[in-house]
Amino acid sequence: MPEIRTRFAPSPSGFLHIGGARTALFNYLLARNLGGKFVLRIEDTDRERSTPESIQAILDSMEWLELAWDEGPFYQSERSAEYQPYVQRMLDSGAAYRCTCTPEQVDAMRKEAKAAGRRPGYNGSCRNRTDIAATDPHVVRFRTPDDGQTGVKDLIRGGVLFENTEFDDFVICRTDGTPTYNFVVVVDDAEMRITHVVRGEDHLSNTPKQILMYHALDLSVPEFAHVPLILGTDGSRLSKRHGATGVTAYRDMGYLPDAMNNYLARLGWSHGDQEIFSRAELIEHFSLDHVGSSAGVFDPEKLEWVNFQHLKELPSSTLASEVKPLIEERQWPLPGDDGWLAKAVATVQERAKTLVELVNSIKYYFVDEIEFDPKAVAKHLAKARPALLTDLADQLAGVEDWSEPNIEDVFQYVLTKHELKLGKLAQPVRVALTGGSVSPGIFEMAAVLGKDRVLARLQAAIPLAEGTD
Repeated sequence: MPEIRTRFAPSPSGFLHIGGARTALFNYLLARNLGGKFVLRIEDTDRERSTPESIQAILDSMEWLELAWDEGPFYQSERSAEYQPYVQRMLDSGAAYRCTCTPEQVDAMRKEAKAAGRRPGYNGSCRNRTDIAATDPHVVRFRTPDDGQTGVKDLIRGGVLFENTEFDDFVICRTDGTPTYNFVVVVDDAEMRITHVVRGEDHLSNTPKQILMYHALDLSVPEFAHVPLILGTDGSRLSKRHGATGVTAYRDMGYLPDAMNNYLARLGWSHGDQEIFSRAELIEHFSLDHVGSSAGVFDPEKLEWVNFQHLKELPSSTLASEVKPLIEERQWPLPGDDGWLAKAVATVQERAKTLVELVNSIKYYFVDEIEFDPKAVAKHLAKARPALLTDLADQLAGVEDWSEPNIEDVFQYVLTKHELKLGKLAQPVRVALTGGSVSPGIFEMAAVLGKDRVLARLQAAIPLAEGTD
């Protein structure tokens, strides 16, 4: 049994989109599940569209998703010398031939065929010529069979047959000597000993051409698996109009890499009814046998829910490490150490759906001066009695061991003394301490804020209280 070897081979013409990330993930999981190798290859032969920025965006996305490759990244642009011997092998065996037809002539052939009701394509006019020298300007075309079928044994879709008459004698090497996509993919996958080609179904039409070339070069044909497309919620192919489609955009919005991998894996793959998977569980259970052939629908709300499930299970110390860069970006002072930060984020860990939402919801922990929500002030703080807040502040000032239980005891004392229910005190205090009417539990939040800041904020809020009841 040969070593299982998968590959992810993106073209660097933009960011790594959601569909590409899922393809990378499936290849990574398959290799890890079967104890094989995962190869990263950058297919940058399109010089006009490939950019260093796009390459870096792909690498950044892969690293954020923690899809660690075992070999690579390899760059097709650096492998040009590897391809010419294979072109020559094709020419020597008669599997390919030189063609001097210009693009204008080929276009005329296609128009003529279409006008005659035939399938538009190259008519093979140079197929049997023997007078074209290697020094003449020419392309190299693959000689496709005149009849018969080429079958694709797809591990997801089953057997798919293609009529060979549907294929032109396609170009494998351009006039300037650069090889074309379908040809270099065959050479690269063969030389890198790829055993499983897992890619999007939009590549299925390329597969029979590639299989024909594998046979012509007497190379082993890998296993193929074409995963279905990802659609938007409206049923059309996923695009920018459905929201962010670049992976790094979700990183910047505060999603966790394990949550994104979990969600992408479930877009087409299943393991019973389980929805939430750790990375280890994905690796343990993944197989192509359970990848469906139906298109997946990208649902941002479901992704948010999956992220929420992962986020609330993180150890608070790990979560603190995740949000610390976001706090630094906002240039908020950090009033405590990492242990304090872990306590702060733990107060909202089971409420926030993303890291960004979490950080933005606890700004009051970091800034010296809070911003009051006028509606919250009018609804809660303005209706509180100044004497009530003053009494609470005086009692809290006497607390030596500033802890959640002791803070709660003071609240209960003041409530009993003034014959009030918790809501009559907690809500105005919440506004006084945070500026708004939504926060974690009042006692745990006050404990994290610290005695000095709680007392200072209560004193600053007392003048806003005008209640008399």
